[in-house]
This record gives sequence, C-alpha cells and structure tokens, in this order.
Amino acid sequence: MAAVVERFDGGVCSLDSDLMSPRLATPPPDHQHQNNPLLGLPIVAIETVLNFMSYDEISLLRAVSKRMDIICQRILNQGFLRVERYHSLCQRQVKAQLPRRESERRNHSLARHADILAAVETRLSLLNMTFMKYVDSSLCCFIPGKVIDEIYRVLRYVNSTRAPQRAHEVLQELRDISSMAMEYFDEKIVPILKKRLPGADLSGRLMGSAPVAGSSTSLTTMSLLAKNTPSRSEMTKVQQQVKVNGASVSALRREVQEVRVKQLEQQKQLQDQEQKLLEQTQVIGEQNARLAELEHKLRELMDTGAGMASRTGAKPGAGAAAASAGCGAAASSSLAGSAALGRGRTSPVTPSACAARN
Repeated sequence: MAAVVERFDGGVCSLDSDLMSPRLATPPPDHQHQNNPLLGLPIVAIETVLNFMSYDEISLLRAVSKRMDIICQRILNQGFLRVERYHSLCQRQVKAQLPRRESERRNHSLARHADILAAVETRLSLLNMTFMKYVDSSLCCFIPGKVIDEIYRVLRYVNSTRAPQRAHEVLQELRDISSMAMEYFDEKIVPILKKRLPGADLSGRLMGSAPVAGSSTSLTTMSLLAKNTPSRSEMTKVQQQVKVNGASVSALRREVQEVRVKQLEQQKQLQDQEQKLLEQTQVIGEQNARLAELEHKLRELMDTGAGMASRTGAKPGAGAAAASAGCGAAASSSLAGSAALGRGRTSPVTPSACAARN
C-alpha cells in the first residue's frame, strides 16, 4: 500500500510500501506547460505571435503539443476563410473597373488580372469541396498552409502589378502544390476520416451489417428492430451529418449556379461575335457593290473616250479625200479647155495651185 506525503518544498510524492522510495506524482494537466513560457501564455497572445509567421510554418508547429495543435488548427481554418474573403474583395474591385461588354474586356488593361482571379476562384472552390466538409465536422483542419501562402502571394502580385504575366505562368506553383495536397488528402487522410464521420457506424448498424450477438437465433423481427433503434446521441450525430451534407449540397448548388452564369456569359459572347460577323458581312457587301459601280463607270468612260477618238480621227481623212477630188476635177477641166482652144498657151494646173484654190 502506498502513502502520499507532502514534501517540504510543497510538492507531492508517494511512498511505496515495498521500496519506501519517494516518487513524484504526475503534474496536473493545467500545469504541464509551465516549463514552456510560450505555451503558458493565453491563447490570444499565442495567436498574435503566430500571426507573424507564415501559414506553412504554422502547419509545421502542430507537432509541438496538443495545445499548439489546437491553436494552429484554428489559425489555419481562419486563414483559409480570410483568403477567400480577400479574393472576393479583389475580384469585386477588378470587375468594377472592367467594361460591361465582353468584347471590350479582351482588350482592357485589366484583362489578365481578371483571368488570374478567375483561375484562383476555381482553385478555392476545389479546395473548399475537398477540405471544408471535414473541417465543418471538426474532424481535421485546413492542412496545407503553404497553399494559403501561395494564394496570398498571387493576390498581392495581382494588386501590385499593372501588367502581370499570363495566368498559366503566375498560377503554375499554386496549381502544383494544391493538386498534390488534394491528391494526398483524398488518398491518405480521407479513408481515415470517413470512419470517424458522425453516423458512419450508425449506417452500418441500420443496414444490418453487424451480426446479432447471442446464442439464440430465433429472434423475431420486432426484437431486431428494437435492438437497432438508435439512441439520442446517435440521432444527434445523424442530424449533424445531415447538416454537413446540406452545407455540401448548398456549396454544390452555388457552383452549379456559377457554371450557369459562366455559360450565359459565353452564350452572350457568342451572340456578340455573330452580330459582329453579320456587320462585317454587310460591310463587305457594300464594298463589293461600290466596286462594281466603279467598274461600270470606268467602262463607260473608256467607251466614251474610244468613241470620241474615232470621231476626231474620221474628219481629217474626209477633207483630204474631198480636196484630192477637187484637184482632179480642176485638172480635167483645164485639159478640156486647152484642147478646145487649140494650141494656145495655158498654165498647167499643179497640186500646189489646187491647194491654194481650196
């Protein structure tokens, strides 16, 4: 039998009846962090100190102790919610400066900003679907703190840069680490958390998967139903699970609504493109009509010029023919006169004289 005595320094020790050697008792849980001055501080002070660190470093501090694990889980969950609010604020500011027409947004200076923020929104929705179901059930926290740091880096880069790089260049690191985090969580951690989900054991019992203990096998259906009737605690777990499922369904509805909005925007963009195509077709038709009219006018001008040239070329030829005919008649009359008068002297008619007469 062991006796408990009080030491001279105020501690508590136990004396074993066999060995009679003093042995220190286990310190109470309230005083187990007295040797660590940081863990002895209030939670608010510890959170204030940890806020000066990155979320990746905070996620690594979870292995220090249980109290540090609880504090770090709270900070990581709050960090993910804060980065979602910060992203929505940045997206509202950028959309307020963009024009309403989709065709004008492509050539705007904030077009790349909007593309990057849209890609970050997709990543946040995927992370929310992967982690927050289990975070809301208090089964785990938002584990990848490095993803939060990378999202903050991208958002600050978008806010501080007037001409950012392309979206795939800026988001390459975020896509890599977020994809690895989600794959690891789905493959390694989710199977363990599913066993701890409220209502997981209850569903198996209600389906009758567990055998009924006992030697008698002639139990009636009523007795089976009586034994499988859930208690109040189990019903509370089922209600909590229903709430979690309702939250996930609401998140899926929001995503479906966002997809519908994007589809409507794309349809509107296609209508704008079709309208532009019709306008371009009309302009091309008008240009073709003008071109045909100009070709017709050009042909008329060419025909008119050719007719005028032919007319101006026919008049000199007719005058020359008439002049030569007159000269021939004059020459024949002079020859006839000389023959009638006999051998009288007559002046010969030369072509120059004919030209002078004319």
